[in-house]
Amino acid sequence: MNTNLIAELTWRGMVHDIIEGTEQQLQKEMTTAYIGFDPTSDSLHIGSLVPIILLVHLQKSGHRPIALVGGATGMIGDPSGKSDERNLLNEETLANNIAGIKSTLARFLDFDSKAENAPLIVNNYDWMKTFSFIEFARDVGKRITVNYMMAKDSVKKRISGDNTNGMSFTEFTYQLIQGYDFYHLYKEHNCLLQMGGSDQWGNITTGTELVRRMSAPDEAKAFAMTCPLITKADGSKFGKTEGGNIWLDASKTSVYKFYQFWLNTSDEDAEKYIKIFTFLDKPTIDELIKVHAEAPHQRALQKKLAEEITCFVHSEVELERAIAASNMLFGKSTSEELQQLDEQTFLDVFEGVPMATISKADLAEGLDMIGALSAKTEFLKSNSDARRALKENAVSVNKQKANEDYVITEKDLIAQKYVLLQRGKKNYFLLNVE
Repeated sequence: MNTNLIAELTWRGMVHDIIEGTEQQLQKEMTTAYIGFDPTSDSLHIGSLVPIILLVHLQKSGHRPIALVGGATGMIGDPSGKSDERNLLNEETLANNIAGIKSTLARFLDFDSKAENAPLIVNNYDWMKTFSFIEFARDVGKRITVNYMMAKDSVKKRISGDNTNGMSFTEFTYQLIQGYDFYHLYKEHNCLLQMGGSDQWGNITTGTELVRRMSAPDEAKAFAMTCPLITKADGSKFGKTEGGNIWLDASKTSVYKFYQFWLNTSDEDAEKYIKIFTFLDKPTIDELIKVHAEAPHQRALQKKLAEEITCFVHSEVELERAIAASNMLFGKSTSEELQQLDEQTFLDVFEGVPMATISKADLAEGLDMIGALSAKTEFLKSNSDARRALKENAVSVNKQKANEDYVITEKDLIAQKYVLLQRGKKNYFLLNVE
């Protein structure tokens, strides 16, 4: 093997629980391992980045990754970490979600590769759909006792304490179905290892137990490893902002907003995240931490973290656009750069900036600067304030200085509907043309 995967993941802080013998198995031979992804949405958010990165590390170490999309388990809902029963998804929504997740995963793992350890993507509905209830109860349910299943934290928390809703039989069977997934992949693809978040330890070990009990005693060999759930130093939930989840799909979270999320990480979190969310080696990261400690105000860790992860998730070209967009508010960006922004990025960059709506008819013959600044928008308090600002050369239209003779027309529109006005360095205003 190229590297010791467990040693690599350990210094990065990515190992929580591990079955004895896992490291030795990975050192011995190319090993197939899998991680499951629940199709609860048509995209993945940054909470799914850790399992994706685990699979990439696995392949980089010479092993074979399998990404499992839970078409069958998605119909039931994983009770792990949940206090209430999940709403069941209909088949149309589920099919749409599965297609979206497969498309997202394909950006990180080349499922068309011809390499010996080429990644594989599977859907557990493909083998679960042929199972009758009686077959499953006899062949799988018989192998695991209710006592064993009740001992799992995901079950105990739902049926004890103050939870009056309890747990349905549907969700109770989840760990059996996930466990059978491991057995199926073990049997069909010689998959010996399942990985996932630490909240999955109960489900994963049920899988290792099923492999052991459904195979010949001298053949059974199954391993498990989990990584810690990502937390923030201040106790707030990782990956959530006031606007909701940070998604890996640019149509749900713009690249600019994605980049800004990492750029705004606290010093404490940045030191932890740069080990988990990048593939930089230990000497490079140690040096970055040292440089950051000497001049924290320069935010070397946050900048490198944001660059590396934006490039990994989106691309180098998109990273450069995000950096350019970030300079819109604070740097000396040009009108041409502003015109290149798509609507969502433009709105993200200037989120919270006051806005007035005017009609396209107002631009048909051109909108004079007094109208733009005051009469039609009330950006400035009065026409005399507008004239004063223009005489002081303090007004810009789309980042270009404008005098009282300037006339705003449709050629000034950004994303075909916005004009950016500015007085001084920090006083922004948007015209929304409808």
